Amino acid sequence: VITTKMAAIGSSNYWEDMRKQARQLENELDLKLVSFSKLCTSYSSCRDGGPRDTSDTTPLLNNSTQDRMFDTMSVEIEHLLAKLTGVNDKMAEYTNAPGTASLNAALMHTLQRHRDILQDYTHEFHKTKGNFLAIREREDLLGSVRKDIESYKSGSGVNNRRTELFLKEHEHLRSSDRLMDDTISIAMATKENMTSQRGMLKSIQSRVNTLANRFPTINNLIQRINLRKRRDSLILGSVIGICTILLLLYALH
Repeated sequence: VITTKMAAIGSSNYWEDMRKQARQLENELDLKLVSFSKLCTSYSSCRDGGPRDTSDTTPLLNNSTQDRMFDTMSVEIEHLLAKLTGVNDKMAEYTNAPGTASLNAALMHTLQRHRDILQDYTHEFHKTKGNFLAIREREDLLGSVRKDIESYKSGSGVNNRRTELFLKEHEHLRSSDRLMDDTISIAMATKENMTSQRGMLKSIQSRVNTLANRFPTINNLIQRINLRKRRDSLILGSVIGICTILLLLYALH
């Protein structure tokens, strides 16, 4: 009887030790998963377009450091999950051992609760890890695309400069071509106006000639007026010439 009691006490202590280890591992896993989730969230906000220039929102860790921390924390959490799985397996073996039939219902209930906690932690870990890896893979792909674009720009800088100069020269030629077209248009319009005016003057002259031929008296009168104008011009010129000569003679004497 004493031996049976000692075995029962030893088994009870073994069960309590397993439960203490399970609770300790669960607490450690809970803290690790909270830190792991924060790390993945900060990595996502840093890469998904959060403000990076303000001092209040700039992350203290760069992406390479976060990657190393992610790998380290993943290994630690996987190790804790493995240890908790081992503890749960030992607790399951204990519930199936002989001599625990009277306590089997309570023990199975406790064991199931620890298994549910382990399952929840495992699911949360794999979900957070999967999201982190998807974000990192996407950003690595985008980063490689950006590098290719930058290398293309830096490699084709000379060609871009030459193309830019050619485009400017082409624009200058087009501007000169437009100016020449405008000048030719103005010259054509001026020619048309002068041709129109010439036609109008010819029309007026022909009308005057027609009137002169129809009215000979008017024609004679016009001729006399022209003769008188010429005579008056000759007289006026002679007077002006004589006066100029007299003034010169007076000035010389």
